[in-house]
Amino acid sequence: MSTFFDMGLSNFIIKATADMGFEEATPIQEKTIPVAMAGRDIIGQAQTGTGKTAAFAIPMIENLERHAEGIGGLVVTPTRELAVQVAEEINKIGQFKGIHAQPIYGGQDINRQIRALRNRPQIIVGTPGRLMDHMRRHTIRLDHVSMAVLDEADEMLSMGFIEDIESILGEIQHKHQTLLFSATMPQSILNLSKRFMLEPEFISIKAKEVTVPNTEQYYVELPERQKFDVLCRLLDIQSPDLAIVFGRTKRRVDELYEALNKRGYSAEGIHGDLTQLRRDSVLRHFKEGVTDILVATDVAARGLDISGVTHIYNFDIPQDPESYVHRIGRTGRAGKTGLAVTFVTPRELNHLRLIEQVTKRRIVRKPMPTIHEVLEGQQRLAVDLLMKASEDPESRRYTELADELLASNDSTALLAAALKLLTKEPNTTPVSLTEEAPVYSRTPRYEKSRQPSHYQRNRRNRQTDGRPESRPDYRKNYRPDNRANNRSDYRKDTRTSFGTESRPDYRAENRTGFRSDN
Repeated sequence: MSTFFDMGLSNFIIKATADMGFEEATPIQEKTIPVAMAGRDIIGQAQTGTGKTAAFAIPMIENLERHAEGIGGLVVTPTRELAVQVAEEINKIGQFKGIHAQPIYGGQDINRQIRALRNRPQIIVGTPGRLMDHMRRHTIRLDHVSMAVLDEADEMLSMGFIEDIESILGEIQHKHQTLLFSATMPQSILNLSKRFMLEPEFISIKAKEVTVPNTEQYYVELPERQKFDVLCRLLDIQSPDLAIVFGRTKRRVDELYEALNKRGYSAEGIHGDLTQLRRDSVLRHFKEGVTDILVATDVAARGLDISGVTHIYNFDIPQDPESYVHRIGRTGRAGKTGLAVTFVTPRELNHLRLIEQVTKRRIVRKPMPTIHEVLEGQQRLAVDLLMKASEDPESRRYTELADELLASNDSTALLAAALKLLTKEPNTTPVSLTEEAPVYSRTPRYEKSRQPSHYQRNRRNRQTDGRPESRPDYRKNYRPDNRANNRSDYRKDTRTSFGTESRPDYRAENRTGFRSDN
């Protein structure tokens, strides 16, 4: 890997990357930065956590001037969290050059954003909806944009932002540079690039790196009703430092984090219905370690950039392989190891196979953990806590008391009692979760429906062996056109024989008489 100094970047950028702890460029940065500096349009395929923000932020900042007129750079993101995080990283990279990025997103007072825009930031990072609001108010003008970036483009299209994105890009009428980054590359992305990009260069990581290589992945096959108890067992056995539990729906997220709190875990939930103040509070608690478990929907999978996440639990299997890639991308980052566990019901096994095909990685099956394994895990954790406490200098204050206890009691019994107090017993507080419908893979069912039925095979054989069929095909005499004509003739005849024409319309006389009386 090359360094940022080898790329011929300015001293402002080299100093900023050094302060941020960047020593070498990641593969996506090494491939993207030189091409972007040359002014080429780029389609980059890379998941979150590979350093793609710096890959487009560095050339954007390099090509902008501090006192340039108007907004020079535009970054469009799918979520509020991602907009804030991208703006923070751009501000770190551009701090010594005096380049400032302003996040624009829904859920925040728009008047507050208008006041911030008066400081004339050189770069805008925003979500599509709020960007459109400012463009209608003419508080954001794209007349001087030299580089536009679509970050997590596939997620924005799946969220229904295609028309907003087309409107935003359509407002940039002058010559400019467009960069598009996506973890997956569906056909809709390619169609968008044909409309708004000029001979883009495609940059992609290797297929074997579509999922995070440092993340161990396995699944547990189990009934829906046993999911929560198995999740609690895994949390007790593995004791993750920071864990994210993914649920399919907002209702599922709310029920899950409340149930985890009932069982004694420190958990909070995040989804699209929370206010911005509440979302910021939940993420801050999780980053600072106030809460150990974050329960989230797939929307949060694209916006979270939190270091130290060790475990991912897919409580509900994701709807598509792309969402699976983004979910497990929250762990195993920056060379660290991670663990991703997926709960799969028997009816969802075909969908799991589809995920394996797309990610080109086999997901290992493991059995459900037992209560005995939970107790062993908690006992190991108690031993670790006891050994760590014994190394603490503060524990020497209890030496005299320990000697008195050992003089009159058995040392083994005392140690066993201490371990028992430190060991967390399994919590079996009853909880109630609403069951979610399983996710089916459509591919196997479609292929099955294409197979001819027993009647179709027999009929085909009778037609191909040269013999006439055993019964006439009455359908030949009743074509759809004939049936339609027959029905219309029948209606015509019945109207003539039995309809209103065969008897006087007494209602007309009654209506006439009624009007004359008035």
